[in-house]
Amino acid sequence: MDWKEVTENRHLRDLPFKIETNEYGQIVMNPVKLSHSAYQGEIGNLLNELRSDGKVLMECAVWTKKGTKVADVAWFSDDLWQTQKGKTEALTAPELCVEVASMSNTAAEMDEKRRLYLEQGAVEFWFCDEYGNIAFYGRDGAIDGSSLFKGFPAKIEI
Repeated sequence: MDWKEVTENRHLRDLPFKIETNEYGQIVMNPVKLSHSAYQGEIGNLLNELRSDGKVLMECAVWTKKGTKVADVAWFSDDLWQTQKGKTEALTAPELCVEVASMSNTAAEMDEKRRLYLEQGAVEFWFCDEYGNIAFYGRDGAIDGSSLFKGFPAKIEI
């Protein structure tokens, strides 16, 4: 299935899982805990506090060469948002893609998502573990902190 078919399928609309597709067009579902949603919300709130020149999205669908991946939190600059809004999925990744740990995530899966988002144009990728610790990555690997969001904490409290 392509992403448009997934989003228009009435049987998939109310599932309590995060849905993505893989490179074979198969649907992949991941259950999440309340803490996952709380970290998403807190990260989004902090992003909005630090910058007002963009748009924060939760569950942002991003086309990749290995299927549509869904960043838990994403930030588009106003300029990039103008080129992507109205699409079924972002064809250019937002400048920031954030993944929050889920029960089913593996390190290899997060490494692949990081690589795929950066290949699609993301400037930074962040990973929030199950304790709220944030790992920051740029196109050349791990970085000490965000260049897009100066002062973003390395640990989130919920």
